[in-house]
Formats: sequence, structure tokens, C-alpha cells
Amino acid sequence: MILVTGGTGFIGQSLIRRLVEEGHAVRTLMRPSPISPKLPYGVPVEAAISSIDDERGLRAALVGVDTVYHLAGVNWAERNPDWHVTEVEGTRNLLETAHDAGVKRIVYLSHLGADRAAAYPFIKMKGIAEERIRHGPIPYTILRAGLVFGPHDNFTEPLAKLLALAPGLFPLPGDGLALIHPLWVEDLASALVWALDEEDSLNALFEVGGPEHLTIRSVAEQVMEAAGLRRTLINVRPSYLRVLVNSAAYLLPRLPISPTWLDYLANSRVTKLNTLPRVFGLMPERFSRRLDHLKDVDWRARILSDLAARPV
Repeated sequence: MILVTGGTGFIGQSLIRRLVEEGHAVRTLMRPSPISPKLPYGVPVEAAISSIDDERGLRAALVGVDTVYHLAGVNWAERNPDWHVTEVEGTRNLLETAHDAGVKRIVYLSHLGADRAAAYPFIKMKGIAEERIRHGPIPYTILRAGLVFGPHDNFTEPLAKLLALAPGLFPLPGDGLALIHPLWVEDLASALVWALDEEDSLNALFEVGGPEHLTIRSVAEQVMEAAGLRRTLINVRPSYLRVLVNSAAYLLPRLPISPTWLDYLANSRVTKLNTLPRVFGLMPERFSRRLDHLKDVDWRARILSDLAARPV
């Protein structure tokens, strides 16, 4: 049995679907919520209702489990996320409980650049969580991924919404030339699943991304083209853009942007291009070839509907 934390998320749903296709029995951890959980349609999966900091609930969820995929993390759109509780304490509690339950392996999804000495909280906390796993009692595999995209993602779709809302001009941080390393969600799901069968992946860390390094400007241009939008991209000093984002987030809490995104885009976040082909025998898809989910959608109507929605 495999337990997936964060299984109702964008990446988790793709991972669960792939695991089941490969013949694995899957259980996913779901936090108690009044909202109906998002699980892949038509895929047989067990559900364990518990938060990651609930030791008793976690013990019940881990009964019969030999492998854990740890994907649970903070939503970057949150204005004031508690990174330490979710990323660090949640990982510590999971490790201790999983060890007691006899789990034989943990596969952890991290981010490119994860480092406990980083200045940015989300990168720092991922680095600390990685360190806990590497020095923990359970054999591990860690994948650091670039920005992941695909239908219902937290990257290209929010960007399309913001571009649609922009009044002709769209600001980019700095000179817009910082590099990112987009990775299609199905390629990441394949790598996560195949890691179980790779002998060299035990107690190893891999940095993975797509087949190209793209500037923020190039990404915005390709999203605009796919979404059928035309905006003029302008360069804005990051300090000014941070004030703009903070003000917009305060006035419009449902706006799909937060200071965390500015932190992420403050520097280039890329890795080698050949890891997926070399380690997993997988040739990842180019960014421009997997943007069909942005086509034929009224993104302005989408974001206006989001902004008008009542809080849950």
C-alpha cells in the first residue's frame, strides 16, 4: 500500500492516477474540510481523513503502508502561510509516525534551490524538511522539481487570469530575464512513480525540470499566445512590484498572486537539462507543446468569477 500526502492537489491527482495505472494500491491523506475533495475521477483510491499534524489520525492512515509519497505543502497563493508548521513540523511528524508504522521508503517532492540557508521562507523550509528526511530513519528519494504546469495548475492558469485582468500592460519583475525550468505535470508524475524501480534512487536526491530553461518574459509570452491574449509586458523594479502585489492581495484576497511568487522569481531557478532522460529514460515535453488547457477559455470571466466568489 502507498500513502500519498497532498493527493488532492494538482500534482497529487496526477501521481495517484499514474500509481494506480501501474498497479499500485493507493491511499491518500485528506485534511478534514467542508469542501468536497478533488480526487482523480474514476480512479480507485482509499481516503484517510487526517491532517499531517494529527498523530493519531496519521497512525491510522499508515496501517499497512510500505511507501509514502510526501507532496503536502503550503499553497503559494496564501498571504501569510505558516511555512514552518506545514513544511517542517508536518514532515517531522510524518517521519516519526511512518517509522513507528514500519514504512520502508519515503519519496519527497521538493523545489529547485531548496536550502536551509536561503533567504526566502519557502525555499528555506523545503531545505530544512529535506535535511530532516536525509538524516531520518527511513530510506528516501528526494526530487527537487522546477515549476510544474498542466490543467488546473497553480502556475500557468493563474498567470493567464492575471494577464486577462491586466489593463493593457503587465508588469514583470526586474528585467524579466530570470530563468525558470517548467516541468509538465505528467512527466513529473512519471518520474515519481519510476523512482520506485530505480536502484540508484534509494537515499538519493535528484533535481528535475523540463527540456528547456525559459525566461519569465518568454513564459508570459507563450501563455499569452496560448490563451489568446495580447498585453504589453513591462519591466518593474521588484520592490515596486512587491508593494503592488501586497496592496492588490489586501484589496482582493482571491487574487492568484502573493509575495511568495515574487520571491520565487527573484532569481533564476534551473538545473541540468538531462536528468530525466539520463536517470529515468524520460524525454520531457516542451512548455509550448503542453498549453492546450489555456486555449478557448474566457480567462477574464474566470478571474472575475473568482474575485466575486464568497469566502468558504
